Amino acid sequence: MRHDDDTGRRSGAVLEIGREIGYMRVMLDTAAAPMPIPGHIDPVPVPRALPMRKDGRVDLLGLTREELRLALETAQLEPKQAKLRAKQLWHWIYNRGVTDFALMTDISKQLRPWLEQRFAISRPEVVEAQVSSDGTRKWLLRTDDGQDYEMVFIPDADRGTLCVSSQVGCTLNCRFCHTGTMRLVRNLVPAEIVGQVMLARDALGEWPSQPEGRMLTNIVMMGMGEPLYNFDHVKGALGIVMDGDGLALSKRRITLSTSGVVPMMARAGEEIGVNLAVSLHAVTKDVRDEIVPLNKKYGIEELLQACADYPGANNARRITFEYVMLRDKNDSDDEARELVRLIRKYRLPAKVNLIPFNPWPGAPYECSTPDRIRAFSEIIFEAGYSAPIRTPRGRDIDAACGQLKTAAEKKSRAELDRLAAEKQAALG
Repeated sequence: MRHDDDTGRRSGAVLEIGREIGYMRVMLDTAAAPMPIPGHIDPVPVPRALPMRKDGRVDLLGLTREELRLALETAQLEPKQAKLRAKQLWHWIYNRGVTDFALMTDISKQLRPWLEQRFAISRPEVVEAQVSSDGTRKWLLRTDDGQDYEMVFIPDADRGTLCVSSQVGCTLNCRFCHTGTMRLVRNLVPAEIVGQVMLARDALGEWPSQPEGRMLTNIVMMGMGEPLYNFDHVKGALGIVMDGDGLALSKRRITLSTSGVVPMMARAGEEIGVNLAVSLHAVTKDVRDEIVPLNKKYGIEELLQACADYPGANNARRITFEYVMLRDKNDSDDEARELVRLIRKYRLPAKVNLIPFNPWPGAPYECSTPDRIRAFSEIIFEAGYSAPIRTPRGRDIDAACGQLKTAAEKKSRAELDRLAAEKQAALG
């Protein structure tokens, strides 16, 4: 390690680290041309460089192993040292959940302040956190550039599922989805995606990482945004989550949900390899065109063929079809029978999740009646396919995707900042 007490030179080195990593991220992002995003809202142009922290330090969260090593080398750590320290840092960050370099006991006392001056290990800023009477937890989070997004933790008897966002807002405009009423602001970067998992494990007290006995056992990419329109960042983040030397969540416990971005589905299966869920929600062109406008670009038949071709799908790893139950819109017996016919036609290893619509102010639909939902489910069950009815969760805390963000926006930014400061002070 080269010692440099000159503040100006040190600051310059930190900025150079950020430029190097940002350049590498841009090169990775531009290796494949970004896909055009349909919809009437123009997305923020991508790719973008890795954002620098306001304090000028480089955030190590979300970096790949190679990026982590490069960051240390760019900061003028000798290559052999950089390789060793990167391995140690990876363990402290993802296995132990440590954010303070001073607590990293196998790193020399001399090196720890050097790391602290140049690097940080972040967590998302928590604007608001709520806990439902049924145990569901929801967080409203804020990025360094002041954008708000959400995550939700849903505990069950045999598992705990974290619903993770991939974008701020969404461009798909699905009419039943509250996030669809929001404009797409930007993609979340790997640090912001992985940060949701890290923050949840902080809140649940699940450090150091253990292979058994976790509350957080599953991840679903079903939060705000369309994951396949942020493919590279989602892939990078999930690669970190699945890494056996860190968070170590099996790909069989991770599900990626898409509204039907057909050209990216095979690539997701090959390069990420997690379970697939498809937001189907209708079985006829007219209805799906209305409630999932992406259907006008990639129709039902094309979508189901992509499901049939999805790498790794089999009876042990079934494709999940998400089907929100909308009163007098998509919930008839005939539509249930058509869903069965389509599954059989494409020989899909499938399961259907029936989701009672979670209404929000101004929603154009109502939830199907309990009897109608049960009748729909029974038709699918009798045909030999699983069709569980999802139990509504977190309705007392606006846990439907996007609701907490909208509620928060009704408060003044000054009030939210004051509440956040009070929470921070209470935590000490």
